Amino acid sequence: MKTSFKSLIILTLLVGLLFILPFFSKDSLQAKTPKFAKGADIGWLPQMEASGYTFYNEKGEKEDCFKILKDHGINSIRLRTFVNPSDNRASGHCSKDETVAMAVRAKQWGMRVMIDFHYSDSWADPAKQVKPKAWEGHDFLQLLKDLNDYTFVVMSALKKVGVTPEWVQVGNEIRTGMVYPEGHTDNWPQLAQLINKGYDAIKAVSPATKVILHVDQGNNKPLFKWWFDAATKNGAKYDIIGVSYYPYWLDGNPDYTLSINDLGQNLIDISTNYHKEVMVVEVGGEDFKIQNTFDMLKAVLEKVKAVPNGKGLGVFYWEPEGARSWSHYGLSSWGDDGRPTKALDAFK
Repeated sequence: MKTSFKSLIILTLLVGLLFILPFFSKDSLQAKTPKFAKGADIGWLPQMEASGYTFYNEKGEKEDCFKILKDHGINSIRLRTFVNPSDNRASGHCSKDETVAMAVRAKQWGMRVMIDFHYSDSWADPAKQVKPKAWEGHDFLQLLKDLNDYTFVVMSALKKVGVTPEWVQVGNEIRTGMVYPEGHTDNWPQLAQLINKGYDAIKAVSPATKVILHVDQGNNKPLFKWWFDAATKNGAKYDIIGVSYYPYWLDGNPDYTLSINDLGQNLIDISTNYHKEVMVVEVGGEDFKIQNTFDMLKAVLEKVKAVPNGKGLGVFYWEPEGARSWSHYGLSSWGDDGRPTKALDAFK
């Protein structure tokens, strides 16, 4: 009797399960799967707003920039942070407090957050990786502490306001290293130690946050092999490989169709060779070549999504809202009328 009763219960449960399964849609079953990141770096936004710049949606109605971006499919926001920035409109701001405030806004709009540590008082890129003024004259052991402490403080400030960045970059476009001269790629053992101090500080505050190492020229396969072979050899710690892809800045013809396949193959190669997830953390096209930029963005999105095993995580446009009329920067996706151009529709 007891065995029959147990069998009856099991049978009842199985029948019930078969009955309710059809009511679970494919979307609901995949709800916990992370979405592909369609992102925008909008570090200029607070300065633009403070200077009185007005954003309009496609209908010509005044609207919050976050709302406009979200309506175009943007679900993730990237924010840079400088150590002790100036008040210069174009190359300053982005202090810890400003970055934290922007991260709170992004969370309120339901956006995922990426933080980009420049480890400088202003722009850091392959042409310039100037150490913060407050760190000048410090020996290497002190520099390691400086970088660790600064990273920990910013991450802790984000945690205090309830923001957990999904991704954090240790350095920005560090093809030639960071925190010059000590962290130059001429001295890979020291560069790896600086990277690892940043990695450890991030994980100490937010273990679930994924750490990105970011190199430009995402279509340059030999560059990435050299760089990440060296990173591996020297024990640099990271979770994701981030790349920049700007056809406009490439040597020779800026036509994206001449380099897009190299980008796609490089993403596959580095994901496979180093067993890492990959992202395009910066991309942009000429604001007056609207259709061309739209087509380029669609192609980039397709290449990232084509990385095997779902390891292509997303694409971020660098300053789509940074209209040339305000920034004098020619690679936004915003028009002189204060509205987004068709190029931004690529993310819908």
